[in-house]
Amino acid sequence: MTQTINRSALFNASCLALITTAFSFSIRAGILPQLGTEFGLTAEQLGFINSMWFLGFPISMILGGLFYHIVGPANIMRIAFITHTLGILLTIYAGGYTTLLISTLFIGFGNGCTEAACNPLIADMYSGTTLNKMLNRFHMWFPGGIVLGSLISKFMTDGGMTWQAQVWVMMVPTIAYAVLFFGKTFPKPSVEGVTSVGSNIKAMFSPVFIFLFFAMALTAISEFGPQQWVGLIMSKSGASPMLILALTTGVMAVGRFFAGPVVKALGQTGVLLGGAIFASVGIFMFSTVTGSMAYVAALIFAIGVCYFWPVMVGAVAQRVPLSGALGMSIIGGVGMFSTAIFQPIIGGWIDAARAAQGAAGLSGDALELAAGQETLQKMVMFPGILIVLFIIFFIWQRGVKPAGDAAH
Repeated sequence: MTQTINRSALFNASCLALITTAFSFSIRAGILPQLGTEFGLTAEQLGFINSMWFLGFPISMILGGLFYHIVGPANIMRIAFITHTLGILLTIYAGGYTTLLISTLFIGFGNGCTEAACNPLIADMYSGTTLNKMLNRFHMWFPGGIVLGSLISKFMTDGGMTWQAQVWVMMVPTIAYAVLFFGKTFPKPSVEGVTSVGSNIKAMFSPVFIFLFFAMALTAISEFGPQQWVGLIMSKSGASPMLILALTTGVMAVGRFFAGPVVKALGQTGVLLGGAIFASVGIFMFSTVTGSMAYVAALIFAIGVCYFWPVMVGAVAQRVPLSGALGMSIIGGVGMFSTAIFQPIIGGWIDAARAAQGAAGLSGDALELAAGQETLQKMVMFPGILIVLFIIFFIWQRGVKPAGDAAH
């Protein structure tokens, strides 16, 4: 590692870029009612605006992975800064629905660039258990930033501040990461032969990568599925949906910060298997409990899902190293695509459950709670399948030493 590479500055800049992503997720959610009122938008139109965030993300992630070694992480982060800034300014000065669609697509694109550049950048700066620790500390800032962004949005909304003022807040971490990245020397790829897209693609046809590809689709929906819908469901259970979200994301942030010793003790495969068990118990509890017990369910669920995303990225970096930046981007992309694909399916389950519970004579809050809990029982299937898959992975990979484990 050459002395000219300031790993601390590059890592901190990466974290600030991820905070921008988290703010765009939470502050946008906080201002949706105000956008709907100001521009006379329907819930369906607001849904399409939100979907642009999820569409832009995987497109730029996969493009960033393909061209990572051609254009380099510095240029990908320059594109992230331009698209984040454009998206924020277009939102603030939006004249209506179409501008909001385009601005959200820009922000989603910038968010995907961040993930595409920073995951392989961190993988090139660290190795072994240090890599798992630093990837978790990087990804800590997504739930951590959501907690921070949610609180900022709530206080600004309660204080009567405009939604435009809240969107301006997103420029703070955006400018900060651009300043920190500016003029820095970026590391060279740490794995020989990784710069060839041909060798990346060849590595992705390995059994381990194919296994991780399908597992990622399930880990992502296990995490984001209940998070997206649990507020709607729990609002009729006597628990506060905002407190559940804050508790879940708060526990995830703390868990990721202290991931180093956990991954060292259990290994990647042990952490993934343990996560699937905790997530299954947490989602099952969500489907049966009401009132204050919902907070206990949130705690168990958060422990289960908190390591999924960063450890899956770390497993690709260390167990399929020749897949390179492209492999890490494809894994992240499939996680986002899976989340987008399953959302309408989960919505369909809620509609079907409402119809069935309504036919059984329930109405009002009792109907909403019963339909929601029936849907959550179906969602237990996602981490349930993962328990079986990760038991297989645990046995399969026993004795296999991940690349770079001896270093650092």
